[in-house]
Amino acid sequence: MARDNSRFWGFVTGNMPGPLLIAQAKAMEDMGLGGIWAPQVYGPPWVALAACAAVTQRITLASGIALAFVRSPFETAMAAMDLDRLSGGRFVLGLGPSVRSWSEGFFGMPYGRPVRHLREVIEIIRLVMEKSHTGELKSYQGEYHRHDWTEFQPLATPIRTRIPIWIAAVRQPLIRLAAEVADGVIGHPIWSIDWARDQALTALQEGLRAAGRQRSDVHFNAWFWVVINPDRKEAINDAKATVAFYAGIEQYEPYFAAHGFGEEARRCQRWVKGGNFAAGAQEVPDEMAQTFVICGDADEVRRRLAPVFDFVDSVTLVPPIGGLPPEKVGAYSQAIVETFYV
Repeated sequence: MARDNSRFWGFVTGNMPGPLLIAQAKAMEDMGLGGIWAPQVYGPPWVALAACAAVTQRITLASGIALAFVRSPFETAMAAMDLDRLSGGRFVLGLGPSVRSWSEGFFGMPYGRPVRHLREVIEIIRLVMEKSHTGELKSYQGEYHRHDWTEFQPLATPIRTRIPIWIAAVRQPLIRLAAEVADGVIGHPIWSIDWARDQALTALQEGLRAAGRQRSDVHFNAWFWVVINPDRKEAINDAKATVAFYAGIEQYEPYFAAHGFGEEARRCQRWVKGGNFAAGAQEVPDEMAQTFVICGDADEVRRRLAPVFDFVDSVTLVPPIGGLPPEKVGAYSQAIVETFYV
């Protein structure tokens, strides 16, 4: 009997050569995975997803994530409807605020208060999806965005007027927002398994109760970094640069502090802010690496992940990439395939 891989999601990136991206998309559909993500690092995810749409027929395609504040919500809505049309109704719009240094520093766009800002962005996107074809799209005046559509020419009816929107989250406020207004929540790969179970799930349940919604109303997809390697010490060391990168983001310090690694995160920040990611990895002790990255041989990784399926709807397994040569990242990606998908 063929293995049921529908609760696993894979990913492609926009910097892949075209033939490789197409081959991976086809392979993920052939293996029966539930979905394919494309992230925004740093260009928009739409191009990679359009390529996937052209060579697949069944698998869900999702932005994982599109940065919510670096473009007009109107443009995001239009891109989502285009991709939903290209894919025949298979698109999921994954959105997240990312961090202030990316939006304001890299992209030169205002960040504001992320929960309030993201709520407004989603409201505008939904408005455009629902009314861009009816002649009723007129104006929007918000705290962060103002739109005048008086000269807008209505579009053809979209494939769907309510494309699913999933919110990416690290901590509880965005999880609660997802429970209230979105169709799914995307767990950040920096999540530990304990955090996903004890903190994220609790916040999701609280948000659902407050909004009068059911658990079935919100899809829960959790990402986890995985290093499958029989050499445990090598696996742990290979995880450290990726952990250091995220620990070096000041905005994430409270998350690491909640796990007891606040001081380590502050030391990583000093190196990462100076652009010395390799030195930042030296500040990550073995215990910290193993908390945020699932390290071990195939049997151990399978064992540690097994309980996750009791409380999430789907998972996305990704290899760490920080400080690793492409051939090693490729080997770790292949190990995930061999351990879980075939």
